[in-house]
Amino acid sequence: MIHTTHSLRVRYGETDPMKYVYYGNYAEYLEVARVELFRELGMSYDEIENQGIWLPVSEFNIKYLKPARYDELLEINTYIKKIPGVRIEFEYEIYNSSKVKITEAKTTLFFLSSETGKVIRCPSFLMDLIRQNWID
Repeated sequence: MIHTTHSLRVRYGETDPMKYVYYGNYAEYLEVARVELFRELGMSYDEIENQGIWLPVSEFNIKYLKPARYDELLEINTYIKKIPGVRIEFEYEIYNSSKVKITEAKTTLFFLSSETGKVIRCPSFLMDLIRQNWID
């Protein structure tokens, strides 16, 4: 398993009139956390793309337990719990400033060659990073 934690503060423009985070912004929060996970593994998302790999999202599932509010500092825990094949799955838990879990989510992405436009298996350079950081 791989686990990272990323924090972000809710900005005013991300909220609705009740000062709750607008539901559509959670996808962006998860993307930020996912990009930071790759960075912590040792490779930025930009470097992955420069290697000719795109990672489109094929599934997005989310369960809102409680609202996130304006100016709260959120903690996003991101997990990879399975070794990737042609797909890579991320699981997320978002906690509010009071350390209460407010959101659970999962995204599935697939590896796509930018050169051929075809789905491929996880490239060896990424698999090596994942295996080096894997904790049983």
